Amino acid sequence: MTHRDERSVIIDTDTAGDDTQALLMGLLSDRIDVTGITICAGNVAFDRQVENAKRTLELAGADEDVTVYEGARSPLQKEHELAHHIHGEGGLGGDRFPETGIESGEQFAVDYIVEQARANPGEITLACIAPLTNLALAYKQEPNLDELLDEVWVMGGAVNCLGNITPAAEYNFWVDPDAAKIVMNNFDVTLFDWGLTLRDTEFGPETLERIEAGPETPLTTFYTDITTQVRQFNRERMGQDAVTQPDSALVAALVEPDLIEETGTYAVDVDEREGLTRGYTAVDELGVTAGEPRTRVVETFDGERFETMFLEMLFEQRPDAALEA
Repeated sequence: MTHRDERSVIIDTDTAGDDTQALLMGLLSDRIDVTGITICAGNVAFDRQVENAKRTLELAGADEDVTVYEGARSPLQKEHELAHHIHGEGGLGGDRFPETGIESGEQFAVDYIVEQARANPGEITLACIAPLTNLALAYKQEPNLDELLDEVWVMGGAVNCLGNITPAAEYNFWVDPDAAKIVMNNFDVTLFDWGLTLRDTEFGPETLERIEAGPETPLTTFYTDITTQVRQFNRERMGQDAVTQPDSALVAALVEPDLIEETGTYAVDVDEREGLTRGYTAVDELGVTAGEPRTRVVETFDGERFETMFLEMLFEQRPDAALEA
């Protein structure tokens, strides 16, 4: 049954650990309708990303309803490094290497995005939780794509804070800064950046212990497995047992927009040049440039309510249950 407020969403992903939780958040909610999943080069080997997405569809019981479309297998111009050191070999903690046997969609992901936008003007939201290569290619094919889509939500960039792959850059924008620059200059974007992730989506030891001690479900077991490597990385790098949820926070806010507490609209550009500042996100909070303020930057987020939604998803497979109380 379609929820009266249901939003049609295409999720563009480079499926590693947190991407799977974002997919589950969308697939298990009655408030949004995930109409397709597109894959973009990013976190781990491309074919592993494809299988990780398909395994997530199986976990959600949606493998017969939602199709995975394969997209760009490399950035527009740059070489990039995979993120095995964070997500483990294969992207799911290093111990899971699914081979689902599920067929991918016949269309190239970029063609699928353009076709859906043209066929359903003003009705499709694109949730980008990967490097922005697919969207940049879709824009080159359809220059009116921003007008044809309802909204474009992006997890990426580091808004006047340290990055997570270099001091200057967040991973998604660093992988394909040329694509990020195209998107930020040609789309009205809602941006969830790395700084927001650190401030409002981190699960510390208490939450992680609650997940481990709670009812054992296929989703809690999956979450525990896929976060093994990232927890080890965070303990070694930052001295704390913690996991951030950048991608699932974005999708949770599509499910429940009231999770977004404060925003600011700014001109945003991206440094596409190779070197120390590759992927740097220039966010003009002071209004000192000639850029057009068109990016809605999410500045504060209801992390407590998000955590409740996330736990309901893991324990009950119903993220919406937290919204019904």
